[in-house]
Amino acid sequence: MNLYLHIPFCASRCSYCDFYTQTSSRLRVDFVTALLTELALQRGELPEGEEVQHIYLGGGTPSQLTIEELGRIFEQIDRLYPRASGGEVTIECNPDDVTPSYAEGLAALPINRVSMGVQSFHADDLDFLQRRHSPEQVHEAVSALRAVGITNLSLDLIYGLPGQTLSRWAENVDQFLSIGTPHLSAYHLIYEEGTALTRLVELGRVKPVSEEDSLAFFELLIDRMQGAGYEHYEISNFALPECYARHNTGYWQGVPYLGFGPSAHSYDGKRSRSYNNPSLSGYTQSLLRGERLYTEEHLSPEELQHEYIMTRLRTQWGISIMAYRERFGDVATSRLRQLAQPFIEAGTLALEGDKLHLTRSGIFVSDGIIAELFD
Repeated sequence: MNLYLHIPFCASRCSYCDFYTQTSSRLRVDFVTALLTELALQRGELPEGEEVQHIYLGGGTPSQLTIEELGRIFEQIDRLYPRASGGEVTIECNPDDVTPSYAEGLAALPINRVSMGVQSFHADDLDFLQRRHSPEQVHEAVSALRAVGITNLSLDLIYGLPGQTLSRWAENVDQFLSIGTPHLSAYHLIYEEGTALTRLVELGRVKPVSEEDSLAFFELLIDRMQGAGYEHYEISNFALPECYARHNTGYWQGVPYLGFGPSAHSYDGKRSRSYNNPSLSGYTQSLLRGERLYTEEHLSPEELQHEYIMTRLRTQWGISIMAYRERFGDVATSRLRQLAQPFIEAGTLALEGDKLHLTRSGIFVSDGIIAELFD
């Protein structure tokens, strides 16, 4: 079992973001109290005798919380949830939040991994995305964390920005490699409905990059990262050997998790999923009354198969045919192999022993392949 804590606060809202966040800190004190209450209320969901493996604080911007507030949260977790030794405890941070003193505070907590949203090493890109840090602050934050012994670091980059050239994207990748952190998450810019960036596209003030350019960016990324010794272990993620994001890998491998905070999801690893009220005020008020407002859903056998295919094929480990047969039976497995055969013949899927996985060329058309495997 893993734990995910959604911290919804941001100092400002990025133009492309559609996550549930709040730029007002007015409810922060009550939110922390509510979160502590929810941690207590959900304790019964951890099976007797089981330990928590990995913990992830995401958002929002968890580094908007003070070290004292984070300390209260971890005290509650340690009181209620037995943790396995060697587990990964990640916090997402904005680079400009990570001062030397804040880094020292993080190091005094159980946190042993930091993920930072860099997005670009070009100041004009950061302005366009309405990020609040500078390229220089990325280097300062990395140095501050390493100075206190936190070396398991991940950086995020975004490619496919309007007007971006291949050479400018290459500069971003090379800057990452020069810093030498063990993990990179790289995402193509997506124009989510309702975001400020999408409104600019609708007004004709921003023009998305072409599909041809997008593929060129992705190909360069793969070549540079693999050439530097990083494994392309998930479509958007690269890591030095054994430095995978262990909590996030749990999502792709169907590991159960408990989610805390407004809009956070939970999954029992079998067929039930639940999600919290996506309202900070509603979430906080209900928990201050001792109630937890959430919605529960049960996935159908077909939905479970689709999710299994989608999540596993995104990774370098692919789908174990044996595990798929044990989970869904002989008929479903035969159908999967039948649907996969044309892609195997085309060279975009490969079946090596027990493992069905995307090939290098298949990665570029993965969405279409996965959709065709949904029967």
